[in-house]
Amino acid sequence: MTSRSFRTDENAAFERPRRHTKPRTKDRPDYSKAEIGVIITVDRGRFRVLVGDHEVTATKARQLGRTGVIVGDRVRVVGDTTGEEGSLGRIVAVEQRLTVLRRTADDDDPFERPIVANADQLVIVTALADPPPRTGMIDRILVAGFDAGIEPLLCLTKADLAGPEELVAQYAPLGVPVQTVSPGADLTDLRAALHERTSVFVGHSGVGKSTLVNALIPDAHRGTGAVNEVTGRGRHTSSSAIALRLPALAAPGDAGWVIDTPGVRSFGLSHVTRESLVSAFADLSDITQDCPRGCNHHTGAPECALDAAVAQGGLSSARLESFRRMLDSGQ
Repeated sequence: MTSRSFRTDENAAFERPRRHTKPRTKDRPDYSKAEIGVIITVDRGRFRVLVGDHEVTATKARQLGRTGVIVGDRVRVVGDTTGEEGSLGRIVAVEQRLTVLRRTADDDDPFERPIVANADQLVIVTALADPPPRTGMIDRILVAGFDAGIEPLLCLTKADLAGPEELVAQYAPLGVPVQTVSPGADLTDLRAALHERTSVFVGHSGVGKSTLVNALIPDAHRGTGAVNEVTGRGRHTSSSAIALRLPALAAPGDAGWVIDTPGVRSFGLSHVTRESLVSAFADLSDITQDCPRGCNHHTGAPECALDAAVAQGGLSSARLESFRRMLDSGQ
């Protein structure tokens, strides 16, 4: 299934007037000089927009219609953009997105849900214990990230409860970098990996994502919760995505952004095609050019060129196994 397109041109809403109606004007509004801001969070039809060095509360203009506006979007804002109490701006245009991380409710759901726009790093937060790691969930989030063109980073929490060696070995063949943390640990290496990046944090409920965000950004005040002892599942503590600025490491400046998202218990991939996943890996994509027409590249696929490459020593069996595990999770 191909991804649904979204309209970012506000002028597209100004359609030809219907018969027997008289348009008020033939001129379309020009918002080219409107202020540009970034969506920080969305709450019940109200948007918090960072414009310059201050935040503005805004609504979405009628002409945008059903155009979605999500955290990370760069938008044009008019109206009262002072940010003072009681002020209200109006979002009139959404700039072209560089990346969009999407998911569906389940694999049979035809409607994709954009989560975050313009992130350049996907941090998959996974606990090593309490709750135990779910490689199927990790694989599915990775698939969505590769499909969106966002670089992944696997962050393993609660390293005081279990060792990371097994998970590190599973994802090393895919070239996914790994950071391991525990409560009260030094986060210097993780901060360096996030520096000057826009990183979206995604993870299963209860893995310690909000706790990690609070440690990285002390004034974030993200809600935290415990894992249910009976079900082994975490409780949703964040109800909406929010973009938070990271503290500067040394000299004042933009150290980067963390976009914290609500914990998820499923990650549908009906919007991802096999071709888009294969194309995310340049070396594998080149090899599959020699596959017979219609090859699905799964284990046992007749005359799949990936198997031939392993046999000839041009591709490691571990990398192919890891890739096929992801491919299976996305189909």
